[in-house]
Amino acid sequence: MTDWTRLPASALVEALAAGEVTSVELTQAHLDRIAAVDGSIHAFLHVDADGALAQAAASDARRAAGTLASPLDGVPIAVKDVLATEGLPTTCGSRILEGWIPPYDATVVARLKLAGLPILGKTNMDEFAMGSSTEHSAYGPTHNPWDLDRIPGGSGGGSAAAVAAFEAPLAIGTDTGGSIRQPGAVTGTVGVKPTYGGVSRYGLVALANSLDQAGPVTRTVLDSALLHEVIGGHDPMDSTSVDQPLPALVEAARLGAAGDLSGVRVGVVTELGGGGYQPGVLARFEESLALLVKAGAEIVEVSCPNFVHALAAYYLILPAEASSNLAKFDAMRYGLRVLPEHIDNPSAEDVMRASRDAGFGDEVKRRIILGTYALSSGYYDAYYGQAQKVRTLISRDFEAAFAQADVLVSPTAPTTAFKLGEKLDDPMAMYLNDLATIPANLAGVPGISVPSGLADEDGLPAGFQILAPALADDRLYRVGAAHEAALAAEWGGPLLDKAPALEGAPS
Repeated sequence: MTDWTRLPASALVEALAAGEVTSVELTQAHLDRIAAVDGSIHAFLHVDADGALAQAAASDARRAAGTLASPLDGVPIAVKDVLATEGLPTTCGSRILEGWIPPYDATVVARLKLAGLPILGKTNMDEFAMGSSTEHSAYGPTHNPWDLDRIPGGSGGGSAAAVAAFEAPLAIGTDTGGSIRQPGAVTGTVGVKPTYGGVSRYGLVALANSLDQAGPVTRTVLDSALLHEVIGGHDPMDSTSVDQPLPALVEAARLGAAGDLSGVRVGVVTELGGGGYQPGVLARFEESLALLVKAGAEIVEVSCPNFVHALAAYYLILPAEASSNLAKFDAMRYGLRVLPEHIDNPSAEDVMRASRDAGFGDEVKRRIILGTYALSSGYYDAYYGQAQKVRTLISRDFEAAFAQADVLVSPTAPTTAFKLGEKLDDPMAMYLNDLATIPANLAGVPGISVPSGLADEDGLPAGFQILAPALADDRLYRVGAAHEAALAAEWGGPLLDKAPALEGAPS
């Protein structure tokens, strides 16, 4: 009997088309898988079994009538809990939004529904997307399916873990400084950050408006391309949306999977490797480069000297924008309201102070304080203004590098998944996990993380990051699919088949 939860979305599409399975059966299989393993993984904050099955039944009816809405019609999906979902809770992993049910759908969610993908539920995340480990969720951490004592990355660890644990074939994440790509790296999944403005941000609860981007979380490059074509494209509801058609992403993925990268120049970024990187991660990176050379690619070394300032600039720009965005949670309009103790007639400021103190976690408070300080009188030019100048220099570095190479590559994250609790008391060590991913967000260029193998030290997944110029997302899919095909040939199958935490798990 076929275990439908183990197949990639592209294979599920073929099975649906052949009449081997219905969308209701697929959706129920994944709901059963969630019921069996999510008590250990905690990838989901909310599961909508009734809604997903109703959407699946509607998909089956469309298939019978010959009126499919998209190639992915009938394939179930999970959605990060930072995207507004009409009728379903949206908490952003925070107590301050506990129980909030939006009256509308984010554009990404609306497009998923229009394309006929049943939504299984909402996935766990670091509170308001602030973190690299999904330990900062107010509802408890998510566990990595490879080792339940380790983190699944963040902030979108719930989406990555759901896909890695075969609870969902597809998921949506958001990436502000690496929150799709870094979880992809440490869970052995594929994560894509599209070009900024290439996927609508309408209905995405903002962390940092100039950095946030929603994108696919999947088990294969082709699956990401299929999902990206569903959610991407211009949205007049989003002022940052790019009014240009998407490139042919699925076509690029299929071309890359044929294994020919002749004429493709791959730039290795000097500043995104070396010191501070785990030896096993670097070893898999070097092997990945060799696979690309074997496929016909030319490797060139490029320097992006201002990348060394990216982390510092990011942690001034992001907290500043976050501080401004989170000011709306004032206990007056919506969200948590806490009356302060020992005050008979509390003022609005008293209620606001008590509510924000109770509703926000430590990491959110830390970044609000940092951002407010950076924007304060006398410090704006010295900190926020200077960080924006560095951002411009990083964009120029990208322009110069892409003049020499078609894509740029690096390890996705410096290390494999660390243990839960290991870095909670050391915020700087936590922030360093996004060292290689942050430059892409500052410049708005697209990036993908694909598995590069298992590190020798701990047998855990490492990631290979590919970056492309803005609006050239198709390059990610061509090079990523070629790398994936070459590595799968060496492994003898998908990397996730080797995940020890999943062996013998109920399905």
